[in-house]
Amino acid sequence: MLRESVRGRAVCRFWLRLVTHTLTSLLALVAGNGLLRADEFRTPPISAVRVEWHAVLDQLRSEINAKPAVAPDFTFSGQRRLAAFDPRSRPALVQLNGVTSQIFTGIGRSPVPVLLPFDTAAFLDARLNGAPASLSLSRYQADFRPADLFDAGPAGYDAIFSLEPGAGDGLLARTFARPVEVQITGSILTYDISDPLGGKGEPVKALATQFPDLRRFIREGYVRYAFTRFGVPYVVSIQCLDSAPRERRLACREAYPVAERFLKALHVVGGLPSRPRTDLPSDIAGRPVEPSPDFTYRPSGDIIADSGFRKQGGHADFTAYSQIRFPLENAPAFAHSQSFGKRRSGDKPLDDLAGGRTSYPWQDNFCEARSFGVGQCASGFGHQGQDIRPAPCPALDEGSEHCDPRQRAVVAVRDGVLIRSPKQQAATLQINSRTEHIRFRYMHMNPAAMDADGLLNGRQVEEGEKIGVVSNYLDHPNGTTRHLHFDVQVFTRDGWLWVNPYVTLISAYERLIGGRGREIGPEPASSSAVAHALPEDVIHPDAQEGSEN
Repeated sequence: MLRESVRGRAVCRFWLRLVTHTLTSLLALVAGNGLLRADEFRTPPISAVRVEWHAVLDQLRSEINAKPAVAPDFTFSGQRRLAAFDPRSRPALVQLNGVTSQIFTGIGRSPVPVLLPFDTAAFLDARLNGAPASLSLSRYQADFRPADLFDAGPAGYDAIFSLEPGAGDGLLARTFARPVEVQITGSILTYDISDPLGGKGEPVKALATQFPDLRRFIREGYVRYAFTRFGVPYVVSIQCLDSAPRERRLACREAYPVAERFLKALHVVGGLPSRPRTDLPSDIAGRPVEPSPDFTYRPSGDIIADSGFRKQGGHADFTAYSQIRFPLENAPAFAHSQSFGKRRSGDKPLDDLAGGRTSYPWQDNFCEARSFGVGQCASGFGHQGQDIRPAPCPALDEGSEHCDPRQRAVVAVRDGVLIRSPKQQAATLQINSRTEHIRFRYMHMNPAAMDADGLLNGRQVEEGEKIGVVSNYLDHPNGTTRHLHFDVQVFTRDGWLWVNPYVTLISAYERLIGGRGREIGPEPASSSAVAHALPEDVIHPDAQEGSEN
């Protein structure tokens, strides 16, 4: 009886969301927005900030003047008649980029001031005093080794630095035995998502003078330090677990001093003004007009009954966050849970049933029960993304004798740069353009194969380029079913947060097959956890990069 009651409430919540979505669409029609169908998708609203470049120059002047021998090499008076975004109006920044671009390639492409733990004045002063060019960069980077990644583009910049075990004068010894990776992002664009947890955090007294509005908080598996400087949002983060320190598991309490050392060492290292940006309001997302003869999908948020954390429901999100290419090379493909499913019907296996893993309709599984933090899910925990499975060989290559189920190609969804350290299970593709600052993560491909293929930090890929094959790696080979996990992260004032990729994938798949799918209603059903579903209170010790199921 309790199970039936829970299922009934879940169905009621779903219908309430669906009715709300329909009413919203009708109201938009009444308001004069033109013909708007109830199943339309929307683009995300994005805010653009204005950079206070005069304050940037003031800070740079202060940092450069700390080394009197270096100061004459920089010109801080510009030509007043030039436009504010003309590089010639900021000669000191042009000179700074000329120096630092030799270390951080493309730094001048950033439209926001680049803050990094690199002391340019000390670096130049050492060169003037005859220091050899071979001297380690760590000397000027608060003992952080040379950047593992630096990527700058029209939306801002992202960088990853690492601190080796035992490095860093004054830091206490830690249990975690690997290098600690620190990420920093500064962006002119922020995504305006509905975020009930946003804006929270605690101040850090030791950094209050340097960063008056600094907030420290733990969200979605990272300790984060968010602050605003020169009108720009920045977030420094370290992946960690709020648990006891272990040799193979970085505890957040061990991450705090590393992040705070990084923050104390930040200097203005580059960047140039660009033309002012305007906010990007939400709009109707482009989709094919002609209907597909067979593609159907269940609504966003309609996860399998009882499959959510503590049996809570899904998160309905009708936002197509980006116009991407579908991540599998070929259709058909099927979006379904790989951890929960309907009970078998007689002797028929799950995949042979309507709604099975290799048939339509698709079904959302963003908020399925996992131990990973997901702020968009009602429980605060979820799956982080969407499972996708290719069709069986006969359905894809009928009559072929050469179909290999282990060679289903995974492709880049956009032109972008990869974020991935050796041996990591996750490969993240980052897009940095005038209108987007967004990340797409791929999982379950074999890490050794990704290493061999050079899918590592900084690798540039083109949309549609093959970057791997669908596999079944989860901490070890054959750790899960053969499928692709795909997710989306957008930059906010709380840093990079997971959002529901389901609608983004639907619209991408429609473009791949050249037809518009048909939304069908929910189908209440019992669910049973497959053996490899992660318990809600356990995370594998190798899951530092966010391994999921």
